[in-house]
Parts: sequence; C-alpha cells; structure tokens
Amino acid sequence: QVQLVESGGGLVQAGGSLRLSCAASGRTFISYAMGWFRQAPGKEREFVAAISWSGGSTYYSDSVKGRFTISRDNAKNTVYLQMNSLKPEDTAVYYCAADSLHTIVVVKSSDYWGQGTQVTVSS
Repeated sequence: QVQLVESGGGLVQAGGSLRLSCAASGRTFISYAMGWFRQAPGKEREFVAAISWSGGSTYYSDSVKGRFTISRDNAKNTVYLQMNSLKPEDTAVYYCAADSLHTIVVVKSSDYWGQGTQVTVSS
C-alpha cells in the first residue's frame, strides 16, 4: 500500500504558474510509475501526465503538452507537476496516482490516489 498527499494548489491568474507536489509514503515509491489526473466540476476525471519509475519516460495529454512538466525525486519520495501558462480550463481538482505505467497511461486509472488539491485559474 502507498499513501499519497498532494499540495501546492491554489488560485492563480491566467498565464500564471503553479507547482503541485505529491508526497508518497508506505511501500517503495520507486516501484511505481506516478501520474496526475484532474477532474473539473461536472466532468469526468481525465489523465494529465505520467512518469516512469526512473523518470526516464514521461507522457502528457494533448491539452497540457508543452505547458506542464512532470518530474520525480525518488530520494524524497515526491512527484511534481510544474504548470505554466495556465488557462481557465485548467481549473480542476488535481489528483496524484501511483500504479504501473500501463494502468495510468493506457487504462487511465490507478489503484492508489491522493485526496486531491484544488487549482483555480481566473481569467
């Protein structure tokens, strides 16, 4: 089992930046690929980004490619999501996830989730 706690959300103006963090505890962090998902009000949860256990492979949804960057620090058991050039449509609750890369990127699901952190982008 792995526990995930997100932080770093908040209110930002369009064009601004935020960095989300997800701290993991429990079973070996390095065993897992990590991902970020988001869910806006009235919409289904959607995949945002994922990173392999080594950090050597990253994946992004088309809607955030070129603006968001996922990274991880295995020494700190933490994964990050740097969000630049934010748009009002990025407003959502952002969730951290831990599982295999296939489950996160292809199935777009996960066995382990954080509690979520709210990101609000004003126009």
